[in-house]
Amino acid sequence: MAENEAIMIKTTIPSFRKIVWAHFKKYGRHDLPWRKTHDPYKILVSEVMLQQTQVERVIPFYKNFLKRFPTAKKLAQAPLSAVLKSWQGLGYNRRAKMLQAAAKELAVKRIKTVSEWEMLPGVGSYTARAVAAFSSNTNAVFIETNIRTVIIHHFFPKKKKVSDAAIEKILARALPKGKSRAWYSALMDYGASLKRSGISHNARSKTHAKQSKFSGSLREARGAILRKLSLGSAPPDKLAHLLGEARRAQMRTALRALWTEGLIKKTERGYTLAD
Repeated sequence: MAENEAIMIKTTIPSFRKIVWAHFKKYGRHDLPWRKTHDPYKILVSEVMLQQTQVERVIPFYKNFLKRFPTAKKLAQAPLSAVLKSWQGLGYNRRAKMLQAAAKELAVKRIKTVSEWEMLPGVGSYTARAVAAFSSNTNAVFIETNIRTVIIHHFFPKKKKVSDAAIEKILARALPKGKSRAWYSALMDYGASLKRSGISHNARSKTHAKQSKFSGSLREARGAILRKLSLGSAPPDKLAHLLGEARRAQMRTALRALWTEGLIKKTERGYTLAD
């Protein structure tokens, strides 16, 4: 069956909008802190933090981070070591470095369009469109995991491998012009609700990939090193043994990667967080 035929059988665009809006009105997460601002910088912070991290975990980090760095200028001027310390516990610490790099440009120029957002360091297609939509109601089309679940659930109930291109076509048709901010919040909340009820169709997406386990991973090794260095400098041998002898080689790999990425630096005493 053609995709368009599947669409017509399962859900029409008008009925779909009614379902999403009704759910948002009754169950929407209207109190999320990043939904109380239109400040592009604060929304950028939330979007970067929310990458591969659950909403509940992000909330306290988001609040504390903005207390420490309330503006792009404040973040731009801060030592990287201070930024990394504020990021501790969120994981994927490269995000903090790239966020600061983006803030340095955001502090001196006004970003208006999606293409301008995409030119900032570490800001890809999704983040650029999300920030534009949530900060200024830009009519943009973008996908994240909850949105993907919603569209597959309503429009591709039996298709096994759904492409993002097919999902984007539906989103472009369904988007209520001039209401991107509320619409995407509603879609995300509805998708999160579907997942909590046991409905998750992302495995039927062509882009689906299982996230690797954290325990024993290089991500865990990187995080352990950065946590240790947030307390002060440490020699390489001590860092290499943080997670035991069996993971010494992995820890050395993590050290090299962190140094190459500019998150840590070498000193006479060993390693420390980058300035």
